[in-house]
Amino acid sequence: MFTGLVQDIGRVESVEGGVEGSRLRIATRLGPEIGLGDSIAVNGVCLTATEADASGFATEAMNQTLEVTVIGALEPGSRVNLELATRADERLGGHIVQGHADGSGRVVDIGEDGFARRIRIELPPELLRYVVDKGSIALNGVSLTVAALGDSWAEVSLIPETLERTNLGDAAPGDAWNVEVDVIAKYVERLLSPLAGKENAS
Repeated sequence: MFTGLVQDIGRVESVEGGVEGSRLRIATRLGPEIGLGDSIAVNGVCLTATEADASGFATEAMNQTLEVTVIGALEPGSRVNLELATRADERLGGHIVQGHADGSGRVVDIGEDGFARRIRIELPPELLRYVVDKGSIALNGVSLTVAALGDSWAEVSLIPETLERTNLGDAAPGDAWNVEVDVIAKYVERLLSPLAGKENAS
């Protein structure tokens, strides 16, 4: 599990793609803390370290991950948000983030708002249904609060600290981001769906 608080911006050193999936090597100052088999959120996607040393780690993304997320768009030089798995004795500073991206959204508008920067991201209906005003959402692995909500989009407001410490500060219109909606909303829907069926039947 993760909390959506990015610990480092890593840099993709190499990408090897093929029919079986993709292998990546990522440089990061977190290298000394990473062990073989550790879970690491890469732009919000939980991946496993297949190699690790003081300068970074290697990992693999299977085809299903490449289909659902935008990990497949990474190339050498790409900056990626990194977060190590949360320990049970740590504060939950953001919100519950599983690292299981539900899909992707696209940046459609960016505007300055005082010292903050507002970013609007277009979301597909199957994700937007789980997003609520002032609720939590993870974009590229960053825990954020929904500042505004429209029929096809959600908007977040980023403070300078977030812009500096994550790759969201590099955002440009047209960029695709990994999106993970609040898992609690999905569980609630799943638990209540049988009750909704009974009401419709009656």
